Amino acid sequence: MSVTIRPRRSALYLPASNLRALEKARTLPCDVVILDLEDAVAPDTKELARAQAVEAVRAGGFGRRELVVRVNGLETPWGADDLRALAGVAPDAVLVPKVSDGGDIAGYQALLADTPGSVRLWAMIETTRSLFRLDEIARMSADTRLSAFVLGTNDLAKEMGATLTTARLPFVGALGLAVAAARAYGLAILDGVFNELEDEAGLVEQCRQGVEFGFDGKTLIHPRQIEPCNAAFSPSGEAVRWAETILAAFDLPENAGKGAIRVEGRMVERLHLVAARRTLAIRDAIAE
Repeated sequence: MSVTIRPRRSALYLPASNLRALEKARTLPCDVVILDLEDAVAPDTKELARAQAVEAVRAGGFGRRELVVRVNGLETPWGADDLRALAGVAPDAVLVPKVSDGGDIAGYQALLADTPGSVRLWAMIETTRSLFRLDEIARMSADTRLSAFVLGTNDLAKEMGATLTTARLPFVGALGLAVAAARAYGLAILDGVFNELEDEAGLVEQCRQGVEFGFDGKTLIHPRQIEPCNAAFSPSGEAVRWAETILAAFDLPENAGKGAIRVEGRMVERLHLVAARRTLAIRDAIAE
């Protein structure tokens, strides 16, 4: 499965138990809205959150925003009912937590059998076991609805006993391998959340790090984080100019059939042409 080119710069978690938040989500400039039935919802409001999420999906009104519902795990009293409830509606994707191996994906795939075929499956990468099975999990995309990874860095930090700082040094290897596994099988991939709501400079720095790793965007926990995240994960003016320059150079008759050419003093190969086309496609998708 290949990734649909669409902006996923900012993915905002909103508790589905909060009806006011669900209404506000229809007006926010995020690319993805994640209606959360899991971590952001207290046990005594799980059923209310499920009902409100189903009604929000049915009512629509989210425009071009990608609409995702994060369900509870199957090991909880609510997970199976969450999936059954979503069978009658069609969010863009169902985000499932605590995935540790390919068998977990197969289990969710089976339980989504009655859900409309357009609904994709997104998987949280947030257990220490999953880090050693990234290839196995990503490979399941060939025969299932799986189309995206979402990093759960808070849960990883908890399981590892590691400290989650802005630089995230204990997680550098895991982040890089997760991106590599996603790209190997054509999956989208979103970075984990930044917890410090008052530290905009830290958010900007962590977004910059996420861009360097190759993430498509970042998950967020507050609307104030949307604009810095959108700015970081949008192709810069220079990136767009360079992409257009590469396309123009390869379009020249004298470069037809060449595998590598010289552009503005740099060696450019056809792999850079593929990247340039992706940059411009993302630019165009954002503009829409």
